[in-house]
Amino acid sequence: MSFTATCGEDGRKRIAILGCTGSIGTQALDVCRQHADKLQIVALTAHSRVTELVAAAREFNVKRVAVTDERRDGDPALQDLPDGCACAFGAQAAVDLAVSDDVDCVLVSIVGAAGLAASAAILQAGKQLALANKESLVVGGDLLMPMAQPGQLLPVDSEHSAIFQCYLGERADQAHAIWLTCSGGPFYGYSRDQLEKVTVADALAHPTWNMGAKITIDSATLMNKGLERIEACHLFGVDMDFVRVLIQRQSKIHSMVEYEDGSVIAHLGASDMRIPIQYAFSYPDRWSTPAPRVDFRTLGSLDFGEPDTGAFRCLHLAEIAGRTGGTLPCVLNAANEVAVAAFLDGTCSFTDIDRIVESCMDDHDVQPVQSLEQLADIDRWARRRAAEACAARS
Repeated sequence: MSFTATCGEDGRKRIAILGCTGSIGTQALDVCRQHADKLQIVALTAHSRVTELVAAAREFNVKRVAVTDERRDGDPALQDLPDGCACAFGAQAAVDLAVSDDVDCVLVSIVGAAGLAASAAILQAGKQLALANKESLVVGGDLLMPMAQPGQLLPVDSEHSAIFQCYLGERADQAHAIWLTCSGGPFYGYSRDQLEKVTVADALAHPTWNMGAKITIDSATLMNKGLERIEACHLFGVDMDFVRVLIQRQSKIHSMVEYEDGSVIAHLGASDMRIPIQYAFSYPDRWSTPAPRVDFRTLGSLDFGEPDTGAFRCLHLAEIAGRTGGTLPCVLNAANEVAVAAFLDGTCSFTDIDRIVESCMDDHDVQPVQSLEQLADIDRWARRRAAEACAARS
């Protein structure tokens, strides 16, 4: 049975944005700003950036907000919330806000494994889930996908939105392969020795996308593509061999699906996250573009390449985790989050990231995924183990 989307009495879809102050969240606000006749923001959350949260709440006249960092309770900035706007604190407050009766669609754009519990609650509540948190599926895809009705979970990652659209009108059983594209990041073509010397500033200089710090580092290590490969397996019900990673330097082909007869359907467009965000809100309709169009007459060339998993070992580790399955992807994700934070803080090197992740994976006794509680326990274990490995290298 397919999911039936709902809307408010005025015909607008009522949106809650979890993580409205991050890169995806602020671009979602822009989409809602451009399509105010079709979208109504009814609830917003942020972790700690309360000034930006208040500004968004005032602009969109939101009646409910949540701040997941409970230390912000009493922050003077919150006194400027619009009249009648309720504010709650803590992770559970964000979930409660998302599953309220007056919410039709929830954009989960918070970073990391914290999105898993929220995604599960949203699906259980029968809300439409626009998922920009890949870690939810990497860690808990075995739990989330059986909960989702067709059309209820809409991917927001540019690559997965592209694949989703390449399947539209086609028979999935006649697909031959998914080509999952990536730019290759700022260090494409680097050797392992060169990667040993890169700095945080080097790694944050992504060639084509403007993203938050954590995902930008993941793109530089190619861990992001490894996580997306696991996510694609869950979303589209395929195995790791079916999903092939392809370097596409200009980031204009966002992914492709190849069919049995040799035909390849590709999704092309601007490198602008507002486009997949908007499609998750508008599906199955298409609205006027929120971004400048690509003029293919002046684009020049489209370049392709194969990733170097010897130099970029995070991609290799993600493949191991994806093929092994069970709780190993949870360890991969948690350890990577800790290692990336350490790199950003200057306490480990760029290539230490994959070394730390690998040490945690080697120490883990893989189990079948059984519950959110089990995954939370393993996530905590992996973070402690990764912190120990980071300390040993600092």
